[in-house]
Amino acid sequence: QVQLVESGGGLVQPGGSLRLSCAASGIAFWFYDMSWYRQAPGKQRELVAGISSGGTTNYADSVKGRFTISRDNAKNTVYLQMSSLKPEDTAVYYCNAKFSINNFWGQGTRVTVSS
Repeated sequence: QVQLVESGGGLVQPGGSLRLSCAASGIAFWFYDMSWYRQAPGKQRELVAGISSGGTTNYADSVKGRFTISRDNAKNTVYLQMSSLKPEDTAVYYCNAKFSINNFWGQGTRVTVSS
């Protein structure tokens, strides 16, 4: 079965850092474009960062210069390194894997940025 399992969320102070991980199983990971989305309370889910199967990255304007997405195909894992965190980054962060007609989601990991 296909599984995407996020981890690394938690409570962090403004200006702090967190590293999220998404471990994939049940898919040919190297074929997939991987992305991180987030959903804040009362808001719609939005794309935060993406990395293609070839390693090309893209970021939402709100996180450029602060977040870095990366992938380790040998470990079937995608990461989101988050730095200089702001209260506005508070959300549940979801991992997404997409290839062709296939589109899979993890259960999410919660990030709270607060003093």
